[in-house]
Amino acid sequence: MNPEIIGFLAAILTTAAYFPQMVKVLRHKHTQSLSLGMYSMITTGIAFWFVYGIMIDSPSVIWANGITFVMAAIILFMKLRHG
Repeated sequence: MNPEIIGFLAAILTTAAYFPQMVKVLRHKHTQSLSLGMYSMITTGIAFWFVYGIMIDSPSVIWANGITFVMAAIILFMKLRHG
């Protein structure tokens, strides 16, 4: 089995996991229960995973982390804005 298939399956699941949180934050603008430290670290880590995916030329790592970065950054922005 091609390792990229496993990578894309993992990418779909882990990326999709951010979607409900992002939608909830955008709808309700309630972020008090979210950890600023956690979202700061996870957003930075996802950015590094994205760069790593580019460096190793892995489409699954690039796409998953590119999309997840956008969602995590939106959540982080809302946390900073609505604390």
